[in-house]
Amino acid sequence: MSHDKVVLQVKNAVYEYRNKYQTVKAVNDFSFSFEKGKLYAVVGKSGSGKTTLLSMLAGLDVPKKGSIYYKEQDTKEINLDKYRRDDVTVIFQDFNLFPLLTAIENVMYPLHLKGIKDKEAREIAAKKMESVGLDSLFQKRYPSMLSGGEQQRVAIARALASDASVILADEPTGNLDSENGKNIIGLLKELAHSGNYCVIVVTHDLDIASDADQVLNMKDGKLVFSE
Repeated sequence: MSHDKVVLQVKNAVYEYRNKYQTVKAVNDFSFSFEKGKLYAVVGKSGSGKTTLLSMLAGLDVPKKGSIYYKEQDTKEINLDKYRRDDVTVIFQDFNLFPLLTAIENVMYPLHLKGIKDKEAREIAAKKMESVGLDSLFQKRYPSMLSGGEQQRVAIARALASDASVILADEPTGNLDSENGKNIIGLLKELAHSGNYCVIVVTHDLDIASDADQVLNMKDGKLVFSE
């Protein structure tokens, strides 16, 4: 492992919450280093802790014990709003596109948040859409006019437009048929390698996971093995 490539490092992270009957350790002493330029798949049964791990990597939660470091900075000590806006982006199973915005306006959204003017934002967004295989024909279409696979490509283009170095994907193929799912994972892998992104996908689909550079298997909040 090359230390200068490590972008996210999880050290002995524990995340627990209390339900009516007991304290649940959703993530239990998890350690791993994620590098740029790679696609990782995190697999495990429901309740294994993979979604909680993703939530901490996204800066939506911080570990109760242990630490997560982004470029050697502890996420407990950084501005998490800024981290979520600039450094990390999340792609969801249900695409989370704005229905009343066209495809290109959806991709322009994170650019507008950064104060980039309309003309420049549109040019950047068009390039990002092209990089995920959507040409100018798709730009003016609304999400309801697109297939599931096309909507997920728009969501990936929007993630790329945010210019984050870490792309997290929560079951990104869950609403797609197997062929479209394979295509989306292939696209994420290609983006990781060519764009030097760190891409971390949570999935229950072992067929999809097998295309990743590295598979992390979680059970009871622990990393059981990685291959």
